[in-house]
Amino acid sequence: MEQKKKPAYLALYEAIRGEILSGARATGSRLPSRRSLSRDRGVSPVTVDHCYELLCEEGYAESRPKSGYYVSYRDADSFSRPSPAPVLRPDPVHPSETRDSYPFPALARVMRRVLSDCGEAILVKPPNTGCMELRAALSRYLARSRGIRVEPEQIVIGSGAEYLYGLVVEMLGRDRVYGLESPSYEKIERVYRSKGVECDFLPLGQDGILTGALQATSASVLHITPFRSFPSGITASASKRREYLRWVVSDPDRYIVEDDYESEFSLLRKAEETVFAATPLQDVIYLNTFSRTVSPSFRVGYMVLPEKLVPVFDLRVGFYSCSVPAFEQYVLAELIDSGDFERHINRIRRRDRKA
Repeated sequence: MEQKKKPAYLALYEAIRGEILSGARATGSRLPSRRSLSRDRGVSPVTVDHCYELLCEEGYAESRPKSGYYVSYRDADSFSRPSPAPVLRPDPVHPSETRDSYPFPALARVMRRVLSDCGEAILVKPPNTGCMELRAALSRYLARSRGIRVEPEQIVIGSGAEYLYGLVVEMLGRDRVYGLESPSYEKIERVYRSKGVECDFLPLGQDGILTGALQATSASVLHITPFRSFPSGITASASKRREYLRWVVSDPDRYIVEDDYESEFSLLRKAEETVFAATPLQDVIYLNTFSRTVSPSFRVGYMVLPEKLVPVFDLRVGFYSCSVPAFEQYVLAELIDSGDFERHINRIRRRDRKA
C-alpha cells in the first residue's frame, strides 16, 4: 500500500526540531519570522503557523508577544536550571474513569465478527507473551503512529499495567532502587513495594522530575509517566525527556520504564514523542494499556522490550502464562488492523481540540 505523503507542517516541524536538537539553533535564539520562513522554505504561512504551534506545545520553542518565536529547548544546561513546584489537579479523578471508551455498539460488532471468524481458536491457550496476532498488530500500529519500530517478539501482553510493573521487577531484579515520580499514581508504588524493592521518590517540577533529585538518586531504574502524570497533570518537556535519556545513558546498568498512559489523546496535531523512540539505545522499556482507549474493563496492557532484554525476560519470567484471554486479544488485533482503533482515537482528539 502506498504511504500517505507527510503533511507539510509536520515535515517543517521535524526539520526545525532537528536544527534545534543539533545545536544549529541555540537556546534563546530567535526563530525566523512567519513570512521569512514561508518564503525560504516554499511553504504557506499557515504551514509555518502550525509548525510553530507544535514546537511551542512540545517545549522546543516559545512565543513572545510582539517579538516572535524563540528556541526554549535546553540540552546540557538544563541541569543547572531550577524548576518550580508542580500544581496538582483540582479534584483529580481515578485514571480509569473516562468518557472516551470505545462505542459499545461498534465494539459488539467486532466481538461478533471475531467469534464468527475465529471460532474455537478463542479457546486455545495463548503463548506466554501473548497471541502473535495482537503483538504483530501492535508492532505495525506503533511503527506508523508512535515512531516505535520493534519486532512482535519484543512485545509482551499482560493484564494491565499493574501486572506488567511486577514483571519488570521480576526481570530486572529486586536488588535495585526504583525511582518514582512524586506525586505519582499510588498503585505504582504499591506494586513495587509488594515486590519488596526499595523506592526513591523524586519530586516533580512543572516540566518533570526536578534536576537535583534526578542527579542525587541512587536508583538504577527510573519509572516515568511523561504525559499528564497522575495526579499532578504534568507533561515532561522536550528538554526534560532528553535529560532523562542523559541520565540513563550515563550508566550501562540503568533503565527507564516509560509508562505512556493516555498519551494517544494528546491535543497536539501529531502523536506525543515517546522516550523509547527518541533513542536507539537498549535501555528504555515502554508500557501502555487499552483501559483508556477502549474500556476500563479491558484489563489488557503491553510492554515493549529493548532487544537486549528479550532473552533476559525469557530466562527470568518467560515461564509465566499469558494472563489475557485469547478472545480479548483477537478483538484488539481486529480493532487495530481494521483501522477502527485509530479512527476512534482521532475522533476523540478532534472533539477535545474543539472543546
